[in-house]
Amino acid sequence: MTHNGLLMKPDRQVGIVGYGAYIPRYRLPGAEIARVWTGGLNESPVKEKAVAGIDEDVATMSIEAARNALKRAQIDPTEIRAVWVGSESHPYAVKPTSTIVAESIGASGHIEAADWEFACKAGTEAVQASIGLIGSGMGKYALSIGMDTAQGRPGDALEYTAASGGAAFLLGPVEEACAVYQGSYSFVTDTPDFWRRAGETYPSHGDRFTGEPAYFNHTLTAAKQLMELMGATASDYRYVVLHQPNVKFPSRAAQLLGFKPEQIQTGLLANEIGNVYSGSCMVGLTAVLDEAQAGDRILMVSYGSGAGSDAFDLAVTEKIEAKRHLATRTQDYIRRRTLIDYGLYTRYRGKLKD
Repeated sequence: MTHNGLLMKPDRQVGIVGYGAYIPRYRLPGAEIARVWTGGLNESPVKEKAVAGIDEDVATMSIEAARNALKRAQIDPTEIRAVWVGSESHPYAVKPTSTIVAESIGASGHIEAADWEFACKAGTEAVQASIGLIGSGMGKYALSIGMDTAQGRPGDALEYTAASGGAAFLLGPVEEACAVYQGSYSFVTDTPDFWRRAGETYPSHGDRFTGEPAYFNHTLTAAKQLMELMGATASDYRYVVLHQPNVKFPSRAAQLLGFKPEQIQTGLLANEIGNVYSGSCMVGLTAVLDEAQAGDRILMVSYGSGAGSDAFDLAVTEKIEAKRHLATRTQDYIRRRTLIDYGLYTRYRGKLKD
């Protein structure tokens, strides 16, 4: 990649040639969690969250999202040069998810395959790497996935929002792209707002510490720096998509950046599906691409605890119209919902331990 100051921009233009989301059908209302743990006294930060079924995990859901991306890309999967899966809930501690996905979608064995970790921005880390791989000419296509089956400790604040789902992006040459990466920027610090040590089932977090010094510092810094480097302001974008651990954080961040409510609304899905962690802003971007028009400009900013943000400036091309109808739309997954109670949720997510 060449660098204009801190701006990351590949030597060759790279774009999204296919995209797809996957959200499981089961939904647990926040009010149901509050009923069990507080007698209904707590107000939930989201209406409900998506819950993976008993037969679903990061591998199976990644395969579904990847197949949607391939349908829109209309390419031979053996042309893919890399398959990268970002998650903080891989089904195996030692065994890659990426190889399961690669073989399941028919990719060649002669590829790069790896699992990525950086809390909730593991998926966009994979996207950054894919831009570099394709932009340098080392490969024609790369598949980047952000997917999670996140869990919160029973009764903890995280349990209200920790959800399941994610998205896949097949990156490739600009000539085939429905959206083009015009530039990106990354910002990280050692901010321990959220962590889980090896062998522990549930993560710990710094309560309100996760807001100002963590989420807002990194999200706003990455967004402002990229916009400054691109010579852009909020009014230059049709959409903004931010990491959404809840509804309030991204809404406030967008306002502080100068965006209007209508610019964030399309990609803000936390109220309906919760926080899908590594796939949070990636799922939001798929919802935006399902509606965007040629010429629209999009700012997407991820956030991962520990902590850091990746920011991307995208321009939608005329190919979006032909591609978006080729696979299941994100809103269709959101509308396909079955409500469950806390008992079924406990069973599906394996919260009963011997």
